[in-house]
Amino acid sequence: MKRFAATSAFLVFLSVSTITQPFSMAAPERKDTWLRVQSRHFTLIGNASEKEIRKVGLRLEQFREAVSRFFNQAGNHPSIPITVVVFKDEKSYRPYKPLYQGEPSNVSGYFQSGDDKAYITLVADWNIANPYSIIFHEYVHLLTSGGAWQLPSWLSEGIAEYYSTFEITGRDKKVIIGKTIANHVRLLRQIEFLPLSTIFTVDQASPLYNVSQKKNIFYAESWALVHYLLLGNDGKRQAQFYHFIDLLTSGKPVDAGFREAFRTDYSTIEQELKNYIHRTAFPSRELKLDQKLEFDIGMQTAPLSEAETQSYLGDLLWHIHRPQEAIAFLQRAIDLDPNLAAAHFSLGRLRLREERYSEARKHFQQAIAANSQDHLAHYYYAYSMQWEQVDETRFVTHFSEESVKAMRASLEEARRLAPDFPDTYKQLAFINLVLNENLEESVNLLKRALAIAPTREDIAHTLAQVYLRQQNFKAARQTIEPIANSGVKTENRERAKSLLEVIVRVEAEMARFNAERQAQGNQAQSSTATTPSSTLAAPGRRFEGEQVRGLLTRIDCTDSSITLTIKSGARVYKFHSPKLGETIFVRYTREIPMTITCGPINPAKPVIVTYRKSADAGSKFDGEPIGVEFLKHEGQ
Repeated sequence: MKRFAATSAFLVFLSVSTITQPFSMAAPERKDTWLRVQSRHFTLIGNASEKEIRKVGLRLEQFREAVSRFFNQAGNHPSIPITVVVFKDEKSYRPYKPLYQGEPSNVSGYFQSGDDKAYITLVADWNIANPYSIIFHEYVHLLTSGGAWQLPSWLSEGIAEYYSTFEITGRDKKVIIGKTIANHVRLLRQIEFLPLSTIFTVDQASPLYNVSQKKNIFYAESWALVHYLLLGNDGKRQAQFYHFIDLLTSGKPVDAGFREAFRTDYSTIEQELKNYIHRTAFPSRELKLDQKLEFDIGMQTAPLSEAETQSYLGDLLWHIHRPQEAIAFLQRAIDLDPNLAAAHFSLGRLRLREERYSEARKHFQQAIAANSQDHLAHYYYAYSMQWEQVDETRFVTHFSEESVKAMRASLEEARRLAPDFPDTYKQLAFINLVLNENLEESVNLLKRALAIAPTREDIAHTLAQVYLRQQNFKAARQTIEPIANSGVKTENRERAKSLLEVIVRVEAEMARFNAERQAQGNQAQSSTATTPSSTLAAPGRRFEGEQVRGLLTRIDCTDSSITLTIKSGARVYKFHSPKLGETIFVRYTREIPMTITCGPINPAKPVIVTYRKSADAGSKFDGEPIGVEFLKHEGQ
């Protein structure tokens, strides 16, 4: 079983330099008044004035609305909640910044996103030209990530840069989008352009995306290409650009989609782009509004209690990887208000990251008791309970009957509260996979999860495992092959390649096994009813090695290994093979099914296991299995 990442956070800074002043963490001063302002789509908190906090909320709501009009799909927005923290000044902001070489970074703001929520932080008395630019850039990524529309890197970065210059003018009745980014223009005028054929193949594993100087070129050219195709030559290419995006998102290959959309070749557009970047002035897009985007009208303001303030800031600190300070804040919040659900939830997530699963489960349980309407509390309660039962080999050997009932009940409640949260469906399917039951239900659960989050490769991986357990080898291959054969070298691709190898090997072994059984059956039919075939080895004499006779109670599998649990008298043996498929299984009775799947064996099966003893005296296993021979139960 693969560890589920506690958070998949990314952090973006507006400006960074080393701080040399001494640093110490302290609780927020209570002379400050901390407020919570709830806008339509954002929760804003801060010790800045209510006017400043509402101003930030208004600007973000306006930006969100303007971007929605570009994509022409107001529903394409992040499903995770976004909290904006507005500090009144640098002094109050400094203790809550990300650390750089052990000191708070000199940033004017940052955007941080995790798997449960996102944070935007900034200081009200900023002194830079456009404090929102990187925040807008990253918020566009949040808008365009996930769902069915997975943008290639050049398009994702180009659009994000294009929108990062967003401005509201004319008494909030005019929106300006796509202003010139002078640094990009300056760079592109100094260097040789990258071919479009190169730009279009860049992904997040490419040097052009990760090496600082090359990344600057990639960002600049991606921005210039999007800017030109949208606004250049009076929008001559704009409709073609939209068509190109539609073709890409429908799965059309880049080269074919480019020719179909633009009716020309790469070299023509490259030359047009070079000419465009050397012009003296660049257009921008202005949207005149019939009325102001007045999102501030419905904003609700309320003071935060000290416990709530401590909880928010503690949650922010653990999301930016400062767990020790976070624990102090969250514990202080709980001391002040033992029934504060948010503090228990945050401390539960933190303990989950630290692999302190029992503590995490207790905090989630308390969060549920305080606020049963939070689907994530129910989900993580079940998730932490699952990890409490993971053994030292990092996979689940069993789930207790009591825990299965509790996990399923909590996950069903999470599904009721948030029907579109895909991880709930995945977790329910995983429980079935461990128990080796309700596999068809698991297929439906995982298909539902993929319908919600079609780009989630981890869900597709679990579905392929269920298909393999069902011996539906064709479906398993079709599910995992797109990930295994993708051009992006990622951990998911390597896992998928490993699973695909297992699927192919198990399918071949099953075919060979069935052929051997058929041959043995035919041979047995041609022999007399009382004379066993002299060509078939007797039980216990088929393999060479140490042997133990007992009851097979479990088979635990990973993508590449297998562990057998054998009960022989009062002793329990564990045999482990690091390579799935190298252990040979033989049956001598039709009472044993043609295939034995991973998981608990109920009822336990009598077997003879031939094995090689472990050379490591400190090994947790008794040896490596060579062959497993299934015997008749006594009395059969």
